[in-house]
Amino acid sequence: MTTFDYSAGAGLYPCKTVRRTSRLRYKRFDSVAEALRFAIEDMPASMLRGSVLEVEEARYNGQQMQKLYEADAYPLPRRGR
Repeated sequence: MTTFDYSAGAGLYPCKTVRRTSRLRYKRFDSVAEALRFAIEDMPASMLRGSVLEVEEARYNGQQMQKLYEADAYPLPRRGR
């Protein structure tokens, strides 16, 4: 099994809302860990489903982001939701 690199740079594409009232746009992060923290802890939970995290050439959907955040290997402290 390969280890996931939480220190790699990442881009987060939040989903578009139906009313398009969200001010969240593409955001670049220095690390995947920071991007996951933002997506899970700071974005509205309803937006996670259609969001995409891009790490190098790989893309991860909301469900996959949640699993990466909940993994034992996640390096940052977690806040309660």
